[in-house]
Amino acid sequence: VQLQASGGGLVQAGGSLRLSCAASGRTFSKYDMGWFRQAPGKEREFVAGIWSVGKRDYAEFVKGRFTISRDNTEKTVYLQMSSLEPEDTAIYYCAARWDSLKDMTDVSMDYWGKGTQVTVSS
Repeated sequence: VQLQASGGGLVQAGGSLRLSCAASGRTFSKYDMGWFRQAPGKEREFVAGIWSVGKRDYAEFVKGRFTISRDNTEKTVYLQMSSLEPEDTAIYYCAARWDSLKDMTDVSMDYWGKGTQVTVSS
């Protein structure tokens, strides 16, 4: 599976962005998909995940602000980000793994795309 993230950019605090992650392969619907982020000087952290069965999960710090969704026909996963804060500034990565019941952590993911930079100005 190859993943290509896009949609990052510079936005003012309180603004919105939508990230997209396009995947290759014929069995996209069988993959759990996740978004992770890494800020300068910090470790990569889980942001949001959507399982192949439709379950969604979010990190506490984005609940109520971010929404993850997927379009299996388009083989794309989205991250709608609203009420952005300067603390959301990071490189955002999408990742994939074969259908699993495990919690979504970075070490549990098998495939990674190149990140897309999100910068939120105050």
